Amino acid sequence: MIYRMKRIVAMISASLLASALSAQESIVLYDKVPGGKSASIKENSDTTKGIVRIKNVFQPTLTVYRPEPALANGTAVVICPGGGYSMLAASHEGSDVAKRLAGWGITAFVLKYRLPDDVIMTDKTIGPLQDAQRALQIVRQRAGDWNIDTARVGIMGFSAGGHLASTASTHFATPVIDAAGFSILIYPVISFTDSLMHKGSRDRLLGTDLSPARIQAYSNEQQVHADTPPAFLIHAADDKTVPVGNSVAYYQALIANKVPAEMHLYQNGGHGFGLNNKTTADQWPERLQNWLLANKWINKAK
Repeated sequence: MIYRMKRIVAMISASLLASALSAQESIVLYDKVPGGKSASIKENSDTTKGIVRIKNVFQPTLTVYRPEPALANGTAVVICPGGGYSMLAASHEGSDVAKRLAGWGITAFVLKYRLPDDVIMTDKTIGPLQDAQRALQIVRQRAGDWNIDTARVGIMGFSAGGHLASTASTHFATPVIDAAGFSILIYPVISFTDSLMHKGSRDRLLGTDLSPARIQAYSNEQQVHADTPPAFLIHAADDKTVPVGNSVAYYQALIANKVPAEMHLYQNGGHGFGLNNKTTADQWPERLQNWLLANKWINKAK
């Protein structure tokens, strides 16, 4: 009887936690989208191989995943899903990740950012970056509402979302807001140089303007400086979509500029594995948790 009661209590607790995580707040980033054009475009989504994919984003939003009050530690992370700047892999690189972070006491925010498109943007090369910067700004402005420490706000990105996160981490001298306090980059697109680029991401963001200056500006390993935030990187050596050299180049640039960084490279795993690289028993989220703990962005491992 006691064992049965314990099971019932555990099931109820799990159900309440799942319910709390599913009842999320969604925030529209702007009253008026900067550089937006009037266009008859309709956002749409589908599910392919269990992955929710969102396309034609014209109204960017932040969805908040709050931890249980007893676990909350004041740290926040804005998550940028990948998708080659053509769609957003909103589940395995978005909501699933947010729920995992919330379980560690982190207030997580999934960013539904605009995808580069001349139809809806006056300058598609800066649209996603504007959204990432605005997301960080909102998190800091409303930190009191979510019990967030403004010194402990990070940004996380997968694949092309990693390019966006690393751009937000290196292109903050001109904008009016501060950069993230740390970045988490998972099989990220970093460079637009011919030898390292993911062609789809580069073409979508830059279009036909492939001048050496433009390519350099968006090759973020070339934009690292001493004020770039610390970074944690994950990549698989056999990634045929985004070469592992992207993470290596960014890591080397960070170290050269004396910016703290940690990188884990897996022999296998390919691209787009989300939270679970099935080719190894090692779980990279555990490595991330250790890094966050070591840098005091979370209080203790959960």
